[in-house]
Amino acid sequence: MRKNSIKNTRINGEVLKELSEIIRTEVKDPRIAPMTSVVSVEVAPDLKTCKAWISVLGNEQAAEETLAGLNSAVGYIRRQLARSLNLRNTPELEFILDQSIEYGVNMTKKIDAVIEADEQAAEERGE
Repeated sequence: MRKNSIKNTRINGEVLKELSEIIRTEVKDPRIAPMTSVVSVEVAPDLKTCKAWISVLGNEQAAEETLAGLNSAVGYIRRQLARSLNLRNTPELEFILDQSIEYGVNMTKKIDAVIEADEQAAEERGE
């Protein structure tokens, strides 16, 4: 199975959906922030490994605690994933912190600040 085959894309989507649901409803670790979302999932073509990119709304400490909580519950999450998905192999999970949403929000704030400063400079010049 190729990496970008239709089957692999479908499996990635199913794992993403089920993983999000498991983290949101079934994992009871208090370290996991309530605003945790699974951004992307990449299951290897041989179904042995799975990388899951996690985004956490909050500060850096909350993100690190959430990652630690998910890593400690990885066995439970994998078992629940095996029950909900009908795959030959249940992949080993690896959680990776994804800061792209936070980066995007910061860039938007910076762009807005530059536009506002430019507008104020234009007003001062009388344009």
